[in-house]
Amino acid sequence: MGVIVQLPEGGLRAHCKGASEIVLVACDKYLDPDGEIVPLDVATMDHLKATIDQFAGEALRTLCLAYRELDKGFPVADPIPDSGYTCIGIVGIKDPVRPGIKESVAVCRAAGITVRMVTGDNINTAKAIAKECGILTEDGLTIEGPEFREKCQEEMLGIIPKIQVMARSSPMEKHMLVKQLRTTFDEVVAVTGDGTNDAPAFHEADIGLAMGIAGTEVAKESADVIILDDNFSTIVTVAKWGRSVYINIQNFVQFQLTVNVVALIVNFSSACYNGSAQLTAVQLLWVNMIMDRLGALALATEPPKDKLMKHPPVGRKGNFITNVMWRNILGQSLYQFLVLWHLQAKGKALFRLDGPDSDVALSTLIFNTFVFC
Repeated sequence: MGVIVQLPEGGLRAHCKGASEIVLVACDKYLDPDGEIVPLDVATMDHLKATIDQFAGEALRTLCLAYRELDKGFPVADPIPDSGYTCIGIVGIKDPVRPGIKESVAVCRAAGITVRMVTGDNINTAKAIAKECGILTEDGLTIEGPEFREKCQEEMLGIIPKIQVMARSSPMEKHMLVKQLRTTFDEVVAVTGDGTNDAPAFHEADIGLAMGIAGTEVAKESADVIILDDNFSTIVTVAKWGRSVYINIQNFVQFQLTVNVVALIVNFSSACYNGSAQLTAVQLLWVNMIMDRLGALALATEPPKDKLMKHPPVGRKGNFITNVMWRNILGQSLYQFLVLWHLQAKGKALFRLDGPDSDVALSTLIFNTFVFC
């Protein structure tokens, strides 16, 4: 970032700040402790680079501050100069990790969710913060954005699954990583961020989550969800609720299939056996009324549980009705069918609401409704 200001005594001065290793290359002088401008020699350059690495290793974000006098004026249409600066100093900024982030990352890892850090920070700073958050593990890969962009497709296939930290990344590299994960690896990708440079990745991702407090308007408009408290732990809560809704719908479908399969088998078998259906239309409506109410009640009131975050994710091509669910459906159907068949064999007019045994038949119908359910 650069700006040109007019000095009170006349003349112009360009002030610049930015990534330390980039701005420092544009400097050929520096201010010594006495405030004197001194040529930037090799020893001082090495000292400043060592300071940058030291700050970055302590999880500090570093900025280099520099300026340059513009004695000959400056046309407005010209770009700000990129050389001949005087280094004022190196600044280390501490961006503390929010409480609970490390625990939230651990929960995501247990749930089969891979957390990757894609940032514009210095690679050493990114690695230090990622280790503090629990994102970077011993077998994880750290790479810089320009290096990632130069990889061929075959090389990307080998490194993308291992990437846990991408530093010095531009919006193009963020977009490229998300696109590769979605298309090549067929992963479900969620992207969170707060800057304008995150907008391309938001558009490419399956779901974009923007920060509601620190996020820019461009980021909020490009995202699908806005996190109002800017907390990564909230994203874990979103994942937990999503899994809860998915499981509840699965249970509801399993419940509906079980009851309908039994009703179909009972009516079809009875029709084949004695020529008449055992459940009339009114009785089927009664069973369905109870079935729908209980199923909807369970779907609406079942809260998310922590154990949901210990299950592996379903994935883009996961089966909604699994083999375990089919076994449950068929097993429950067979059990309920045998129970109803046994009850049918014990008494006459079991499902008939007319005749001298109508009271017994009605109570038996209500009982069998709950056997269905």
